[in-house]
Amino acid sequence: MRLSVLDQAPITRGNTGQGALEKAVELAQVTEELGYYRLWMAEHHGSDAFASSAPEIVTAYLAAKTEKIRLGTGGTMMMHYSPLKMAEVFKTLSALAPGRIDYGVGRAPGGDHNAIYALSQGATPELDHLYEKLDVALELIKDEVPDDPLYNKTIASPEGIQLPEAWLLGSSGNSAIQAGRMGLGYSFAQFFMLGAMRKEIFELYRSNFQPSEFMEKPEISVAYLVTVAETKEEAEFQAKPQDIARIHLAQGRMEPLMTPEEAQEYPLTEAEKVGIQQNREIHLVGTAKEVADKLRQDQEVYGFQEAMICSIAHSQEQRLNTYKLLAKELL
Repeated sequence: MRLSVLDQAPITRGNTGQGALEKAVELAQVTEELGYYRLWMAEHHGSDAFASSAPEIVTAYLAAKTEKIRLGTGGTMMMHYSPLKMAEVFKTLSALAPGRIDYGVGRAPGGDHNAIYALSQGATPELDHLYEKLDVALELIKDEVPDDPLYNKTIASPEGIQLPEAWLLGSSGNSAIQAGRMGLGYSFAQFFMLGAMRKEIFELYRSNFQPSEFMEKPEISVAYLVTVAETKEEAEFQAKPQDIARIHLAQGRMEPLMTPEEAQEYPLTEAEKVGIQQNREIHLVGTAKEVADKLRQDQEVYGFQEAMICSIAHSQEQRLNTYKLLAKELL
């Protein structure tokens, strides 16, 4: 099983956005040394909880600060961008770091109503025809001329570069068939929705897969939210701020992550306590062996090739510890 990293550049309470991005660099360098296969930056807008609003820029910086780990976006929220611009960005990245760049795209907005309209400059956001938009972007990346008359009169520069890998993100299974038909990797966000991961989603992807210039055979990665420590008790202590943050997110609140000490004192309602226990299915908490055993079991059931680990701890030390302990167990 390959191990990879999903980084949202979390801004934890008492820290800054600049600090979160500096920690993203450290995370990339440490996980590269540990043997992680790839690192993707997420895309979030209008949030004081995450600093990763421009993942393609962070990707370029990380490429200059690392040597071998694959880098990319998990994902570029394509509703906000022209196919031409997406093609130009990822061809440029791939020219600068050939063989190391991933073009990961998603259909979600990555932000709330206000952020969506600000990104579209007040125009009606493009919520439909996103797969058609992706088709055009992929054609331009391949130096092909699209049929769409809006895009067939210009090139996406630079031309003749090594193609990035291309991945489509999903969290409910709706994009599995499209990812297969387009010959893309399929990255499933297991931590998004309780009970959403099912065998039939991946079977649909594999059965519909058609080889492409971007992917010769089906490739599936699954992204997990993980908190690991030397003991189960310590892992639970470190995980509680994220548990509370997920409860708040379900209530429409997104705010910087509190400290573990603050989380212990936080007054939870009985319903919130039940919600945290239910969320244990999508937030893996425990020792490295316990979490590694769960990942191996899931790989056996679902047949994915790669587990992408997202760790959101208040301290960088604890976040790095999660990746280090998992690497010792699985790599």
